[in-house]
Amino acid sequence: MTDTSILLIEDEPDIANYIQQVLRAEGWTVTLHAQTKEGLHAAKANPYDVFIFDRMLPDGEGLEMVENLRANGIETPVLMLTALGNSENKVEGYQRGADDYLAKPFEPAELVARISALLRRSRGHVRTDLRMIDDLEIHDKARTAHRAGQHLKLSPKEFDLLIYFADNADALITRDMLLRDVWNMSFDPGTNVVDVNIGRLRRKLDGDHKTPLLRTVRGLGYTFGPE
Repeated sequence: MTDTSILLIEDEPDIANYIQQVLRAEGWTVTLHAQTKEGLHAAKANPYDVFIFDRMLPDGEGLEMVENLRANGIETPVLMLTALGNSENKVEGYQRGADDYLAKPFEPAELVARISALLRRSRGHVRTDLRMIDDLEIHDKARTAHRAGQHLKLSPKEFDLLIYFADNADALITRDMLLRDVWNMSFDPGTNVVDVNIGRLRRKLDGDHKTPLLRTVRGLGYTFGPE
């Protein structure tokens, strides 16, 4: 995704420089500020595609910035990137207006994936009724799928998962993203519901096919599509 501008509010120089390197490697433009006062001024004065805010800043709290922007009608997607990463912190972040929440330390691939997902949603990703991915055929309206001409008998949740993976083909999809976007949960319930459903989908989708479409990225999540 090119022509993407990101506002980063982060007061730790080493972390800020690292994040800028990761995002600029994607071709994205990054504007950096270290305090909430400067960040709010920049957010209100210029158009950005995504905001990335730390929570604990020298002159305030990142979530206060989110609330301020939302109160002023600015709906730009916000990713909170912070060391405060337990379930209670995440729930609070979502309740106060953040769109996503990523705890430090983080993998650069996951950071890029989270931002890419926010960009797709904010830009109104348009689905077509029929999609072909390799030898997989998906009909959205009929909620049916075939691979190599064979009908896949999917449960409603398995089809929802398949659609989500198809919408995000070739991107890294994390467990938190699946819980949030497929199960509508803002926290990890501590169950294996994701693993069970993905296991069932994988068996039906890939089965004995030589080329798997659903692949696990160890320690990070999943990718979807032909290699």
